[in-house]
Amino acid sequence: MTRQPTTDAPSATDEAELARRLGTLTLEQKVRLLTGADFWSLHPEPAVGLRRLVVSDGPAGVRGELWDERSPSANVPSPTALAATWDEPLVERLGGLLAHEARAKGVDVLLAPTVNLHRTPYGGRHFECFSEDPLLTARIGVAYVRGVQGGGVAATVKHFVGNDSETQRMTLDARIAERALRELYLAPFERIVGEGRVWAVMAAYNGVNGHPMTESPLLRQVLHDDWDFGGLVMSDWFAARTTEPSARAALDLVMPGPIGPWGDALVASVRKGKVDEALVDDKVLRLLRLAARVGALTDVPAPTLPPHHDAASVAARLRETAAAGFVLARNENAQLPLDHATLHRVAVLGPNAAVARTLGGGSATVFPPYTVSPLDGIRAALGDDVEVTHGVGVTPQTRTPAAALSYLRHPDGDGEGVEVNFLSGDGTLLGSERRAGGAYTWMGSYGPGVPTGEVARVEVRTVIRATDAGRYAIGGSGIGRFRLSVAGAEVFDVRLQLPPGADLVEGLMTPPQRLHAVDLAEGEETEVVLTHDTVTHDAVTHGIDSTDDALGDAVTMFQLNLQPPHGSDDEEIERAVALAREADVAVVVVGTTEEVESEGFDRDSLALPGRQDELVRRVAEANPRTVVVVNSGAPVLLPWSEEVAAVLLAWFPGQEFGNALADVLLGLAEPGGRLPTVWPATEEGLPATEPVDGVLAYDEGLFIGYRGDGRTGWRPPRYAFGHGLGYTTWEYVSIDVPGEMRPGAELAVEVRIRNSGPRHGKEVVQVYAGRPGSAVERPLRWLAGFAVVEAEPGEEAVATVTVDARAFEHWDTEVGGWAAELGTFILEAGSSSATLPLVVDIAVGDS
Repeated sequence: MTRQPTTDAPSATDEAELARRLGTLTLEQKVRLLTGADFWSLHPEPAVGLRRLVVSDGPAGVRGELWDERSPSANVPSPTALAATWDEPLVERLGGLLAHEARAKGVDVLLAPTVNLHRTPYGGRHFECFSEDPLLTARIGVAYVRGVQGGGVAATVKHFVGNDSETQRMTLDARIAERALRELYLAPFERIVGEGRVWAVMAAYNGVNGHPMTESPLLRQVLHDDWDFGGLVMSDWFAARTTEPSARAALDLVMPGPIGPWGDALVASVRKGKVDEALVDDKVLRLLRLAARVGALTDVPAPTLPPHHDAASVAARLRETAAAGFVLARNENAQLPLDHATLHRVAVLGPNAAVARTLGGGSATVFPPYTVSPLDGIRAALGDDVEVTHGVGVTPQTRTPAAALSYLRHPDGDGEGVEVNFLSGDGTLLGSERRAGGAYTWMGSYGPGVPTGEVARVEVRTVIRATDAGRYAIGGSGIGRFRLSVAGAEVFDVRLQLPPGADLVEGLMTPPQRLHAVDLAEGEETEVVLTHDTVTHDAVTHGIDSTDDALGDAVTMFQLNLQPPHGSDDEEIERAVALAREADVAVVVVGTTEEVESEGFDRDSLALPGRQDELVRRVAEANPRTVVVVNSGAPVLLPWSEEVAAVLLAWFPGQEFGNALADVLLGLAEPGGRLPTVWPATEEGLPATEPVDGVLAYDEGLFIGYRGDGRTGWRPPRYAFGHGLGYTTWEYVSIDVPGEMRPGAELAVEVRIRNSGPRHGKEVVQVYAGRPGSAVERPLRWLAGFAVVEAEPGEEAVATVTVDARAFEHWDTEVGGWAAELGTFILEAGSSSATLPLVVDIAVGDS
């Protein structure tokens, strides 16, 4: 077979060879290939030279086939942070790093990127998606896909389509008007399929306009017929629920396996003439095409190898990317960057200062080899000549976290960690492993040599060593029966259950807990044994559907929990205030918790959890040089934003968080980010995530995020879409449009700007289109293009912003296609959707 570039479709010769191989398979062999072999792999088929093919989450790093600390992964910044860079080459390079990570773990297909839109900040997976804007989402997504697939690893764009919230996500029907569906929600997928040539698409859990997505006519009508997509469509995990409707749709692969609605049932349907075997052949051909692209077929040249990254280059890439996504939202009197030479004492405060969040919960979870906290990064950067003090301020979590490794000792006394034993019903030891943490997940298997079907109990043994005197909360969290013994005595035997009607995924992410308090002296040790019975979840849950039952039976997930002693919020706030008062600068790191931002549930409030707002205000009163770092993947309310010297939005920035933060605070790196989504000032008027009678109506239509500016009921945001400050200032000089826009054409719009500040800087030049007096309902303005430029102090630079014809088109529902309203549009250029000093007319013609 002739080798092709990794982003191109196979040649006719390649297609003929794939078809020949397909023709050697029986119906049973073909159908077997169309359901996964297990949670993370596809069946091999020696008859066609197909090896086992491995898939992996996810958007924040390549986890591989294990969901725990035994398989560490580079933790990259969250997708919101990547989109905040507005930097396509940077994101493409990061995609290459992810391809390297994938190949190192034996992964062929990465289940990313997620390109659902930020319809509402309440969306639970908001952090896992790029932006509220379809163009920015598409361009960052294309760069991500090119980077990953340029290394011979398939990307999977997801979740097609309308999976923009988590509440009842398995069953809700998203009602989306045709224009909004085409112009907003499908638009990123269209560009990533066309321009990015992505190799795989994932069909979502939810339905759209009356059809579950795994059996939706949109798969064939849009992906195949409209976009000529030649890749593979897989289901989200456990999303496929029917045999014939999903098989007749353009769904190609059911995941995970080996259970699922196809298998023997699909073979029988084909034999009975209810499903055309040609549909099965097309699905298998697409699977073989994917296998050829990633090098999973014998006698096919290997794909392009990803660039090599050693540990140092990974760290450097992640540090650079994190800083490039930080958004400096406020910088009163240029308080930042800090002058290292003038600092003597810095207070680093807040609940996320010493234990920061680097990623969100759910399928985006990876286990990094290390994380650099803000406290550690700042201390390392300032060195011994600056005193760095620390106070937690408040404890916003209502849940007890998984036990930190530093408190755990192996029962035999040999270092840090726990012993995990797998036991049969009669207590026979079936297997054992040593683990380095308190969170445990097994998907479909307990590992090599352990007979999974015989495991009745999982037992965690450890010795907890107190670092400080006080009361320690020790316990377990999960679904099912748990027993805890401390110092040889059983302290509880409970059955933890989800409330009626709960989503099992939410239960897995934030499971019920049971705790026991133990008073320990400093240095005292006590033996702890947590035992979990691995029974089917239908015995301990109520009101959940068969999809949840299947997931529950396939997954064992629980935690050993430990909360060390700490002061009350009142005590910790007073301590933080005292430290701030004595410091030259106070850096307060606030943020969300795993109870707030995760897959499996939506947010019910945009407020920072706990008493963090009070902490910020009290610290700012004590020290006017207060810099607040916001560690959240999605917008939160900042009612104190005008009371502090600076606000830096850091997102979930990955494992190099602290080092990147120190670089930005001290001016070694530019805070390069611009907002990919509006940060609201209030919760009033935001789109809801709660379905009514199973239907979630997208009543806002075209007017999500900044596209709702100026409409009835509109409220000014805290920070506008595209907003972000640097360490210099810019003057927008002129805008030039060469000619008029024609169908299918592109225009190179030139925007001249001048660096009017004191240092080298980077600016994201944004161009928005509008149509005053339009006969078609439209937003006031919408993003048409953008470009990143750099310049020295006093230097002028020209940003060449490519604007294509689609920017001026709308979906005509009467003809079922794209149409342009002829006449005069306007283009506005500036630094955000709210700051657009330059404007020019542009004519749109029909030929």
